[in-house]
Amino acid sequence: MPSLGADMEAGTLVEWRVDIGAAVKRGDIVAAVETEKGLIEVEIFESGVVEAILVQEGAKVPVGTVLARIRSETTTVLPPSPVPLVTEERRVPSPPPTAEKPAAARLPPPSAPRARAQVSPRARKRAEELGLDPGTLSGTGESGAVTVADVERAAGLVQPPPVAPHAPPPVPTANQGAAIRRAIGAAMARSKREIPHYYLATQIDMSRALAWLAAENLKRPVASRLLYSVLLLRAVALAVRQVPEMNGYWIDGAFQSGSGVHIGVGISLRTGGLVAPAIHDVDTKNLDELMQSLLDLVKRARAGVMRSSEIADATITVTNLGEQGVQTVFGVIYPPQVALVGFGKIVEQPWASQGMVGVHPVINATLSADHRASDGHRGGLFLAAIDRLVQEPDKL
Repeated sequence: MPSLGADMEAGTLVEWRVDIGAAVKRGDIVAAVETEKGLIEVEIFESGVVEAILVQEGAKVPVGTVLARIRSETTTVLPPSPVPLVTEERRVPSPPPTAEKPAAARLPPPSAPRARAQVSPRARKRAEELGLDPGTLSGTGESGAVTVADVERAAGLVQPPPVAPHAPPPVPTANQGAAIRRAIGAAMARSKREIPHYYLATQIDMSRALAWLAAENLKRPVASRLLYSVLLLRAVALAVRQVPEMNGYWIDGAFQSGSGVHIGVGISLRTGGLVAPAIHDVDTKNLDELMQSLLDLVKRARAGVMRSSEIADATITVTNLGEQGVQTVFGVIYPPQVALVGFGKIVEQPWASQGMVGVHPVINATLSADHRASDGHRGGLFLAAIDRLVQEPDKL
């Protein structure tokens, strides 16, 4: 069970999206977990074959609990010792090694390739009870997976669902919004209790950036146009290359640099509260890729469906409250991260440049940083780097 936030202690395994014997590769979605932040899609970080599923659907288990075993296709693994099967109410020991394995735990023979639809363990068990072959059924789950409802529908036990080919994604309920609010509160309380924050602010002239953006968008169809927020995200990502101590975590009394530049983006939810899932490798994406990643992330976050790596991997967070009319925001750092950048709305104000005074669009940029990992001097260099990068939008 992955840790999907500093405040997370346990999660409920809602659904397996792979079965025993399935081949998986790094990045595949293998399960869905329910947390206070919503439904999180769990990605796999190793390639191989699913050797055993150790936690049943519906079980709530602590962070760190082994959910499944993956056998690497490039290594030979000795027969594993028995591992307890975790359920929500009790732990049921597996049969001793000498006992015959139950049918659900046997691997398919090597000569039988998996060409049929994926079937969750619970759906397979229900199909066996009803005397059906789940491999012959049409699935309505994620990526065409066969669910329990599909099995029971095929057996005539339930009516087909109404046809809604363009139904919108589920929207988080008010109860889910309250749970998210509690999770945010716990993380922020920990942040203010443990992290010695320091705060810096500067103003950035957005004249060149907005002029370049307007000219660039005139060349594009409406669906491909860019928002100025992607320029700011890109500038932050490139600035941490120059001041790397802003990008990473404070863990076990020491700073640990992030493995990449994964920017958590503050997204307000319709039911209230805020989440900050990450866009990965922002420093290597071009503006078009970054724009698509941002739109996709906002859409899924507001539908309550995010991926485990998006929740756990952020190395620095950016929040932009300009749409709410806020001119300056001093954010609270998401532990164990060490920095958060805030942007307000763009306002027109008098601005002196090269001995001339005019009215320029200006944005307030702020930095909340962990004094254990950096100091005000380095924080000032970081904000100055963001400013310089924004002044050359054609190089972002």
